[in-house]
Formats: sequence, C-alpha cells, structure tokens
Amino acid sequence: MRIDVVSIFPEYLEPLNVSLVGKARARGQLDVRVHDLRQWTHDRHHTVDDTPYGGGPGMVMKPDPWGEALDAIIADGEGTPELIVPTPSGVPFTQRLAVELSAAPWLIFTPARYEGIDRRVIEEYGARLPVREVSIGDYVLAGGEAPVLVMTEAIARLLPGVLGNAASHQDDSFAPGTMAALLEGPVYTKPPSWRGHEVPDVLVSGHHGKIARWRRDEALRRTVAHRPDLIAGAEPGAFDKRDRATLADEGWWPRPDGRFEPGSPGVEE
Repeated sequence: MRIDVVSIFPEYLEPLNVSLVGKARARGQLDVRVHDLRQWTHDRHHTVDDTPYGGGPGMVMKPDPWGEALDAIIADGEGTPELIVPTPSGVPFTQRLAVELSAAPWLIFTPARYEGIDRRVIEEYGARLPVREVSIGDYVLAGGEAPVLVMTEAIARLLPGVLGNAASHQDDSFAPGTMAALLEGPVYTKPPSWRGHEVPDVLVSGHHGKIARWRRDEALRRTVAHRPDLIAGAEPGAFDKRDRATLADEGWWPRPDGRFEPGSPGVEE
C-alpha cells in the first residue's frame, strides 16, 4: 500500500517512522510519503491560507497550493488513489472503515489547519477520484495530522504480514464480521501472581472452550460498562443463550423486538 500525506507540518508525521508503521515501511510493506504543502506555494512567505469569504473568524487554506500538490502527487503514481480528508464533520472512523481502507492500494491524506480547506478542492477531486471526509471523534483538534497518525496505524496493522501473528486483529474490539461489535476483554501474562493479584484460574486451565467462553463473557461485561450503545444497537439474534444469561447478570434484557436494553426482565419469544 502507498500512503501520501500533505501537511504544512511534515515533522508532525515523524512517528510514522517508528514502531509498527516504521517496521512495515522498512520491510517494504507500506510506502509512506510525507509532503510539505508549502513547496507548492510561489510567494516569499509561502502563504497557504487567507481570510474567509463571507467573513467570520479564522483563516481558510487556499485552493491553489492544494491543487498543485495533489496534481503532482497523483501524476507521480499509478492508478487512482482515494483521498482521505480528516475533518470533525466527516463520517466516523471505525474499525470497519479501517478494514475497508486497508484493501485500497493507495491513499492520500490531506490534514488541514485553520478552519479547513477551501471547499472547491474537495469538489474538484471528488469529481475525479473517491473522496472520504473522515472524523476520529466528536472533538476539534488544532489540525488533521493527529487523525492521520491514528488512521494510518489502524489501517497499517491490518495489512498482510505487518502483524507478527496474522490472526492478532481478528479479536480486536469493534472487529467487523459479527452481528454484535464488542470491546475486547482483559488480558494477562506472566507471572501468574503479581502483588497479590492472581490470573483468573480459567486462563491457566488449558480448557480452550472454557477460555473462549470466559473471554466472550468478559467482552460482554466490558461492553456493557463502557459502550452500552453497542449492546443496545446489536441485531436481534446476535447473542446466544449464554450471552443472554451474562447480559441478564448485568441487568440487560431483551425487548419484544429482540434487541437488548437495561431494566426489568422482559419476555423472550
């Protein structure tokens, strides 16, 4: 996979040289190219922003540098890239979207600063190639570089051969492919006893069926505690008999339509 990032702060992207992403780059599994937007400016101050039409606070990133940058990058590659625009007003970045983007051969990220990029840039390239406006959460940052780091790591770890164990991401929190997305449960390693805290007996029992059930139950409990919306939004029939018993222990019961909610017991069909 090739990833291009255009930024006025290319040094912000230095973490892409370390850890999992850095190793994937060194092995040739991931081709990451970081570009300084200011190299496509033509005035002595390397200006990339101006005041907004219609008034209002802040500055808007000018379309000319972005157009020249994107044209040059696209011309330097083969095929059609997908343009990823980090913005608080975009669609939520989820594990499912990370999986989808990990199948793309080429992504271009456009992290903006100030009040964002002149809308005409999005319209121009939206007519020529796939464009996604993506948000990593309901908050506002100083710029889009941090979201690029988040999304790149989430995507890169899904590429074949990047993780040492190819099955490592299959049990991730929010992993797609099931009717109910659950958070991952707690994990433990050696020693078996630490400061008076013991590893749960089931994990050292060697009974794979019981271990799998324990992990499923703990995932359900953690999801109820931290992301109850995922339980409430799960499809009817997403939970087996043991799941339903665990949810009942946590105070969740099926409604007549089969979905679960906290409260008093209902009547199952």
